[in-house]
Amino acid sequence: MNFNPDQRFSRWFIIFAAVVITALILWNVSLFFDQLKQSERDRMQIWASSMEAFNTEDINQYYALSQKINSKNQYIPIIITDDQDSIVNSINIPEAVLKDAVRSQELLMEMATENEPIRIDITGGDLQYAYYGHSPVINQLKYFPIVLVIIVILFIAVIYFFYATSKASEQNLVWAGMAKETAHQIGTPLSSLVGWTEILKSENVNPEYLVEINKDITRLETITGRFSKIGSIPKLERKNIILETQDAFEYLSKRSSKLIDFEIDVPQGELYVMLNKELFAWSIENLVKNAIDAMKGKGALKLTLKRDTRYAKILIKDTGKGIPKMNFSTIFEPGYTTKKRGWGLGLSLTKRIIEEYHDGQVRVLHSEINKGTTFQIALKLVD
Repeated sequence: MNFNPDQRFSRWFIIFAAVVITALILWNVSLFFDQLKQSERDRMQIWASSMEAFNTEDINQYYALSQKINSKNQYIPIIITDDQDSIVNSINIPEAVLKDAVRSQELLMEMATENEPIRIDITGGDLQYAYYGHSPVINQLKYFPIVLVIIVILFIAVIYFFYATSKASEQNLVWAGMAKETAHQIGTPLSSLVGWTEILKSENVNPEYLVEINKDITRLETITGRFSKIGSIPKLERKNIILETQDAFEYLSKRSSKLIDFEIDVPQGELYVMLNKELFAWSIENLVKNAIDAMKGKGALKLTLKRDTRYAKILIKDTGKGIPKMNFSTIFEPGYTTKKRGWGLGLSLTKRIIEEYHDGQVRVLHSEINKGTTFQIALKLVD
């Protein structure tokens, strides 16, 4: 199964995130368990103390029970006020908050929204109110469902990712198999054509005819070589990209509609990159043919090659119907086409050749509806 760098990063990021979140959930569940276990024991100790106080009816026992309850409450924040909302006591509240009148009142209002205050009847007819907030355990549990939803989404994403990539890998194997089989099928009649040209030479046929036939045979041999390389790692060689781009562009310009104004702008000198000559030419031809189709055989097509820091950049600009921005990535997917006839593989093959085989980049640089599109190929320069 082949993944491009973005797919590999996405796959490992999703898996890493899922593992981390799962570990955090398990760790938090362990903490919750320990805290709840301790809380149950504290309640049992308080219950035992209350039974002792009830049986003795000793005021000192009741005072000791109150102290034990306060000491066992290490989590729940409590503020006790009189009937005028003045703070008379507090438990588990930072001293800095109590000294700040504004912050203490804000905390009191927050507690009132979290839980309804408990009324306390004091001997002598006085009233007090106990405001209390959520314990750390409750605060953590509030976000527990959200975390569960996130991890479920992550695992669904992992499953979907592997399904999509395995399906894409299977499609790639099918296309590669078809390409190799096509190369094999072309090879047989091609060998026969070479033999027939030798016979025609002995029959004193017009030499100009033989020259054109040999051109087409050479072209078929090039196509066969291209198809045979699909699905395998091609050999890259140090080549002058200016010369290779000119050859590929000029071949199509001579064999395309005369209603198209072809223009090429390349710098003087030499720019070297690592590339496979046949596959690179195929990429240029795919983009040029795509531009010709977008212009419906009439318009202006310009290829510009320039050096940009460490890259050689090739811009292919047409005056065709344009591409909606939302389809900038979709057009490179296998099978995508807006034509009634066609397999929708040209741009997909170009992307694979440039990005997977040549470690470069191909993208839609700019496009306007009914005004035209500019594609860009970027390849790293070598000395």
